[in-house]
Amino acid sequence: MLVRFISSETGEILMFAEAARSLLQVLGKETTAKGAFLPDEMMAAAQTLKDAVSRAEAPPVEDEVDADGRKKEPVVALGQRAWPLIDMLERTAKGGRKANIVWEAPAAF
Repeated sequence: MLVRFISSETGEILMFAEAARSLLQVLGKETTAKGAFLPDEMMAAAQTLKDAVSRAEAPPVEDEVDADGRKKEPVVALGQRAWPLIDMLERTAKGGRKANIVWEAPAAF
């Protein structure tokens, strides 16, 4: 399932529900089919995500192999998932009191 983040000030971000869930949970948001970030929340949410990224462990080295000798798929780190949303939050927060970000999904995730 895809989750679409829509900003009144920037473009859209599409994210798989699993990635969106992990980011919204860091922010204490419900993973409902529809939700929003209000202007007063945006900068604090961006900082919370930045802090979570800085605490996250580094992904495994890309050249690791599994027990069968096959190269393991690289892990996508939290930061790689979070930075587009952090950027959206920061840029939208500069849009003033009417700025907003909403998310939409086909169902709760």
